[in-house]
Amino acid sequence: MGEQNHSPGKEPQYRTRAEVPGKKVWHTQAYALGAVSNFMSTFLTFPIYKVVFRQQIHAVAVSQAVRQLWHEGPQYFYRGIYPPLLSKTLQGTLLFGTYDSLLSSLSPVGPHSLGHRCVAGLMSGVVEAVALSPFERVQNVLQDGRKQARFPSTFSILKEFNSYGFWGRLSRGYYRGFWPVLLRNSLGSALYFSFKDPIQDGLAEQGLPHWVPALVSGSVNGTITCLVLYPLIVLVANMQSHIGWRRMPSLWASVQDMWDTRGRKVFLIYRGGSLVILRSSVTWGLTTAIHDFLQRRSHSKKELKD
Repeated sequence: MGEQNHSPGKEPQYRTRAEVPGKKVWHTQAYALGAVSNFMSTFLTFPIYKVVFRQQIHAVAVSQAVRQLWHEGPQYFYRGIYPPLLSKTLQGTLLFGTYDSLLSSLSPVGPHSLGHRCVAGLMSGVVEAVALSPFERVQNVLQDGRKQARFPSTFSILKEFNSYGFWGRLSRGYYRGFWPVLLRNSLGSALYFSFKDPIQDGLAEQGLPHWVPALVSGSVNGTITCLVLYPLIVLVANMQSHIGWRRMPSLWASVQDMWDTRGRKVFLIYRGGSLVILRSSVTWGLTTAIHDFLQRRSHSKKELKD
């Protein structure tokens, strides 16, 4: 991304320190900003996420998924929020922080090309997948209503995983469904970081309020990325909802099962796409806007001190 030439009266677009020429540092602030922005957006959008998850697991309509949650009672509506809240906070920490550090290493002095942003985003997605796949695994088991009686808490799930033995804990427990998670996260991060700033900069040139370009850029990126990778999202949800050490289906068997249960039709795999669009738009729009707002405040404080 090239440096911005700001016309009089136009507010500058703040970037991570990696995008400021001449400053090659391990930018710890990027980790903190990513953590806060993801925490807030995850808490606000969790109800939408849970309805979407039920659709992915049971292949039901939106109204039926809502009725399932309503029938279970309000006390279970936020069941499973702690793993995603923790994992998404860590996700923001790793995603934005690692991206900033990798981008600084790839290109210490800007401007940063599309290739630099894509590679840094891809690698940050790999780090994210390795670190956070166990959290998503526990979360998906908790949110499956069919397993509430057998696994009423996070502790009961961890106890089950720890009973498998070392390799079983990894392959059948914490890292069940890891390969599609790795593919989804790495490609998703590469797409997000490749096009986030170009879209935001283009909108900023229209003289819009500073929060609008960030919100729209995040929403558009999140929507397109999630729709492109949605079959992987459904596959991960179905693979990670399985639990037990016997007869665990393989990756290919899980793909075939998903294809068969959706009637061998692509549009049935995308069932619930309206909620996916809404969730992705709101989540990534909020995350990007909050991150941009916090970044602006941080830069303003530094300028006042200087």
